[in-house]
Amino acid sequence: MSKFKRYIFNQETLSYEVQKRSARARVLKGVLLFAASLGMAVLYAWIYTSVLGYDLPKTVALSKVNARWNARMDVMNTQLDRYESALESMRVRDDNVYRSIFGMNEIPPEVRNAGAGGVDRYSWLDEAGSESVLKGTVERLDILTRKTYVQSRSFDDVEALSRRAGDMAQCIPAIPPIDPTPGTYRISSTFGRRADPISGRTAYHEGVDFACRVGNAIYATADGVVETVRKERFGYGNNVIIDHGFGYKTRYAHMDDISVSEGDAVRRGTFIGTTGDSGKSTGPHLHYEVIYRGRHVNPYNYYDLSMTHDEYSSLIGRTNE
Repeated sequence: MSKFKRYIFNQETLSYEVQKRSARARVLKGVLLFAASLGMAVLYAWIYTSVLGYDLPKTVALSKVNARWNARMDVMNTQLDRYESALESMRVRDDNVYRSIFGMNEIPPEVRNAGAGGVDRYSWLDEAGSESVLKGTVERLDILTRKTYVQSRSFDDVEALSRRAGDMAQCIPAIPPIDPTPGTYRISSTFGRRADPISGRTAYHEGVDFACRVGNAIYATADGVVETVRKERFGYGNNVIIDHGFGYKTRYAHMDDISVSEGDAVRRGTFIGTTGDSGKSTGPHLHYEVIYRGRHVNPYNYYDLSMTHDEYSSLIGRTNE
């Protein structure tokens, strides 16, 4: 039988006759059969997914793979929670204990966050959706890695400074700036709020005033480097600021003569000049300040005015040994 011939039975002649089909008819029939098959497949898929509520086999397989990865990322996020908690505890101890002990400033939040934010570094994950677990996990891991690096560097700095702890003791302003022998001076103004001796208005006094004769010797109260030397007609008058490191600075104001220059290294007990009456002053005295980490603190907490002349002289004498 020919591939493209069709035989039909003729009831009048009682014989089979050949019925030929055109190529166009054959193609049209094939197209119709294909379209019908495709339509039935689509209808089946619609009934299976929309009416019966089932997922296609491939969708089910992908869902299982996605569920496994989500479970792994949930475990990772739980671990990241623990790591973030531990890192936060380190940060608190670092800022409030370790760095404070050695007079180091706290690390600013923008530095600790290590540049997190700003440019979207995770745009390549936007296809997963803004609420994607994958994107959130990658972002957390990246930020935590950079914060850990900053914290590690901070501990390195603290360790290096702790090795100089012995030097730190010599850099704390721990003696009076003048010989505390009774009768050679008096405290004319203490630290804190007071009535200004010139204007009469209430103002904050940032140091302690030692009233004494002009020419009384002034000594550095700790090791350090002379930061500034100023000779002014108003304000502090002739004054010196010494940077002791570890967050400490001291100021000596209203001096008569200055015996040091900017950049000079000094030791505790180094002679730096004499008391005077320069600048905004109502009489000869030494205005003495202690500055810790940028804030004025009460000098009274750092020296002992009850020490004897011999005790003070022994401290001063060590500078010249």
